[in-house]
Amino acid sequence: MSDKRVYSICLLAIISVILISCGGNVQPGDASKAPVIVKYPEKKEMILLTDRPPQLETPLKIFRQDFTPNEYFFVRWHLANILTKIDIDTFRLRVGGAVDNPIALSVNDLKTKFAPDSVVALAICAGNSRSTFSPKVPGSQWCNGAMGNAVWKGVKIKDILAMAGVKNNAFEVTFQGLDKGALPDVPAFIKSLGIDRAMDGEVMVAYEMNGQPIPMLNGYPLKLVVPGWYATYWVGSLANINVLTDTFKGFWMKAAYRVPATGPDEKPDSLAKATVPITSINLHSIFVEPDTSEKVSANKPCLVEGLAFNDGSGIKKVELSLDGGKTWVETKLNPDLGKYSWRRWTYDWTPKSGGDYHLMVRATDDKGHTQTDKQWNRSGYARGFIEQLDVKVN
Repeated sequence: MSDKRVYSICLLAIISVILISCGGNVQPGDASKAPVIVKYPEKKEMILLTDRPPQLETPLKIFRQDFTPNEYFFVRWHLANILTKIDIDTFRLRVGGAVDNPIALSVNDLKTKFAPDSVVALAICAGNSRSTFSPKVPGSQWCNGAMGNAVWKGVKIKDILAMAGVKNNAFEVTFQGLDKGALPDVPAFIKSLGIDRAMDGEVMVAYEMNGQPIPMLNGYPLKLVVPGWYATYWVGSLANINVLTDTFKGFWMKAAYRVPATGPDEKPDSLAKATVPITSINLHSIFVEPDTSEKVSANKPCLVEGLAFNDGSGIKKVELSLDGGKTWVETKLNPDLGKYSWRRWTYDWTPKSGGDYHLMVRATDDKGHTQTDKQWNRSGYARGFIEQLDVKVN
């Protein structure tokens, strides 16, 4: 897509209802849980959670490839009024606050005045898999499709801040996009990073996603990429960067997206008193094949496949149980695509007889941490407990 044009879309969705498996959580024939399928501009068939703001989930079958196509990449906005038209010639990324030289950069400036950087990184909503928490918690009831793996290209934040000249007393950096609330009193969606995180050389402003301009629904023309951290920090349609000399006290850091200070686990009858902003992606693994709609036959090969991921600390092994956790076998890990990418795992299974099988999967990271069988928190964030899948063998 040329930079010399006004980029606009009409958010009119084509809607249908189709039964799709939710990683084993939605069983065929359960019409009450059949998701609504929509086609938005620049998107193919996605699962609709809400239409204002748009929240679209990726069908699980799309994850049978290393990179998530842009047209299937999940969509998560917090404020109802998102941009549907942007004039790329007048758009500017503004950098101010505690800097020596406030600057305003066009997308072309970012492409020509800075060294390009790229990273393969998983973007995953903090509430991914929230629908699997028990007891249930409020919030968007995502299955496993509020995530996507992509190649991001752009400019390191540290290089942008170096051009602006960060003052010695800088403490935090805030990031805000072009989306707005429907009412004046709705808090602006602003996220912050400590100055050390912002300047670590990994956080970037991306202008490309899988070799293409970022889709409007995923944050065109610029998206903050924070590898290894949940996508609540990945601000879309990024337009303002502000350097602060104190702690940012906005709603989306001080009230929302928080977990117990001791980790993403608490008890319903004993909620944690101290909370902190959620940051690093928790260790997790999921099934992507087979799904509950596929026929599995005795004495015939069946590929069991899935994904494992965490904050970039590495996946050591992924184990599979075919008997409800009584015994475990190690799966095959596909080549590593980068420490912030998900890791694909596979297992060739030939069921010896028909019947009902209860599959489980767990990952172990390079630090020796293994997924637990239980986890819960009041917000349904950072699912890390063991994934399960019921398979009927004919």
